[in-house]
Amino acid sequence: MYLPKQFAEPRVEELHRILRENSLGMLVTHTDTGLEVHHLPFLFDAAAGSAGILTAHVARSNLVWQEVCDGDEVLVVFRGVHGYISPNWYPGKQQTHRRVPTWNYEVVHAHGTIHVRDDEKFIRGVVARLTRQHEADQPKPWKMGDAPPDYLAEQLRHIVGIEVRLTRLEGKRKLNQHHEQQDREGAILGLESQGNHGLAQAMTDTTRKASS
Repeated sequence: MYLPKQFAEPRVEELHRILRENSLGMLVTHTDTGLEVHHLPFLFDAAAGSAGILTAHVARSNLVWQEVCDGDEVLVVFRGVHGYISPNWYPGKQQTHRRVPTWNYEVVHAHGTIHVRDDEKFIRGVVARLTRQHEADQPKPWKMGDAPPDYLAEQLRHIVGIEVRLTRLEGKRKLNQHHEQQDREGAILGLESQGNHGLAQAMTDTTRKASS
């Protein structure tokens, strides 16, 4: 990943936050047929292993679990807030017209090794934890016990668990850090007007840190 110094995010707590708040990851594998990308919701356990562990499941009919070897190196990409930045939002553009469009974003690259877990106990645990995590804000959270046992057992037989044991995390937060204060603030106002409050808040936090 191209990583200019001003955009590098070395803080582990920030990298973990992006992983947890954006659980749909892009799993990149290298197989005999070339590069493959799989979009999967992941669970992240920061306390497991040397750098944390990601767990997920795939359909048994998805050949990824047969095409990888145990311990193969893989990459999982997690994207946080992002959005287009118009040069019209920069006060400096009105003065010199020397501004161009850009795209701001947060991203984490999680490097590790993949391990297939084709056992019912592991798979049931992954599904249960994913369900609890994503049903937590529902008025009446769905739980696995709501489904008939025979139906649930049949569904579980159609999926395979995977585990990614992380070796390192690489983070990037491109949030106009290299722009003047007035242009940063103009971009924040522009994002707010477009309803992109998440990216606006991330840029606000970065702007406050830069000025403190």
